Amino acid sequence: MLRSGNTIRRATKARSIAALVVLAALIVIVPGAHAGSRTEICAPGVLPQSGAGVTGIFGADSPPSESIRTLAWLVLGICAAIFVVVEGLLLVAVVRFRRSSRETRGGRSSAGGESAASNGGETEPAQLYGSNPIELAWTVVPLIIVFVLGLVTIRTIREVQLTEPPEGALRVVVIGHQWWWEYRYPDELGPGREVVTANELVVPTGRPVWLELESADVVHSWWVPRLAGKTDLVPARTNLLWFKAQRPGVFLGQCAEYCGTQHANMLLRVSAVDPELFAAWLEHQATPAVADSSVDAGRNLFLALACMNCHDVDGASVGMFGPNLTHLASRETIGAGVRPLTRDNLRAWIDDPQTIKPGCNMPSLKLDSTQLDLITDYLMTLR
Repeated sequence: MLRSGNTIRRATKARSIAALVVLAALIVIVPGAHAGSRTEICAPGVLPQSGAGVTGIFGADSPPSESIRTLAWLVLGICAAIFVVVEGLLLVAVVRFRRSSRETRGGRSSAGGESAASNGGETEPAQLYGSNPIELAWTVVPLIIVFVLGLVTIRTIREVQLTEPPEGALRVVVIGHQWWWEYRYPDELGPGREVVTANELVVPTGRPVWLELESADVVHSWWVPRLAGKTDLVPARTNLLWFKAQRPGVFLGQCAEYCGTQHANMLLRVSAVDPELFAAWLEHQATPAVADSSVDAGRNLFLALACMNCHDVDGASVGMFGPNLTHLASRETIGAGVRPLTRDNLRAWIDDPQTIKPGCNMPSLKLDSTQLDLITDYLMTLR
C-alpha cells in the first residue's frame, strides 16, 4: 500500500513537471500562418491582421527583414539553450533530492530538540562556497554571450539602417497623418510629374525602395514586418528606411506607435508587382482619372459640397487634409485598410465615416439617399 502511494505521488509530480514544461513551450512557441500553411514561431513581433493570417518577424521577404530574422533566431536560440540548462539542473535537483511525505514527517525535530539529521539519519547535501571555477564560469560565460549578441546586433543595425539610398533605389516620400498614409513618388517620372496616392504603397519587385518618412501631426511608425523593421515618423524630422521586395505579393503592416484613438485602424498595405506592371501603374497614376459623363451629376455635387477643400482629385484642390482620391476606385481598401473597397462600403463611409472609424477628421455630411448614390457612383469611376 505504501509503495502504491509513493507511485501515485511520483506520477502526480511527473504530470506537474510535464505541465510546466508544456506551458513554458507554449509561451515561447506560438503557431502562426502566413501566405502558405507552414507553422512558424511568432513570439516577439507578431502582427495579426483580420482576414490576412499572421505576419511576423520570422517571415522575411526582403534583405532588412532577413537580417532581423537571423538576429531574432540567434537570440531565441541562445535564450532557449539557457532555459533548457537552468530548468534542466533545477529538475535534476528536484527529482534527485526529493523526499516523500513519510520521510519528511520522520525527519522532523523531536520534542527534545534533536535535529532532523540526527533523528532521521538525513544528511544535508554538500554545499559549495567560494568555488573559483564556478564563480569564474558564471561570470565569463554571460559576458561572452552578451559580447556575441552585441556584435551581431551592431552588424544587423548597419545592414538595416543605411544612411544613403542603395543604387537604383525607388524614392518614395511617406507622410503619416491621423489616421492614414500619404505616398509621394517625386522622381520616377521626371520633373513636374510627381505621383501622389494614399494608404496603399505599390513597389516593383527586385528593386530597392528608399522611404523618406515624415509626419504631418504626431509620431507614427511605419512597420511591415516581412519587408523591414519599424521606423518612426516624427514631426519636423525625416527618418529613412529601405527594403527590397523579393517576390510579388501583398504585404501587410500596422502603425506601430500609438497615435490617437484610431491607431489600431491605421493599417499598412504594400503591393509588390513586376517592374513592367509597376511602370504601367505609375504612368496610369500620373494621368488624370476620366469620369464617365453619366456621373456628371455626382461630380458637380462633389464640387458643390466643397469636398475638394480636403481631397485632391486630378491635381485640383484647395487643401490637402484628406487622402488623394484621383484614382480611388483602383485601390483595394478604404479608410486606411479598415474595409475592402466596394460600392456599399464606400457609400457607408460617405454617409457616416464616424461610425466606421470614430474620431477621423472627415465629418458626416448628412446627405440624402439620392446624393449618396450620386457621389458614390462618381467616385467609383475614378480608376
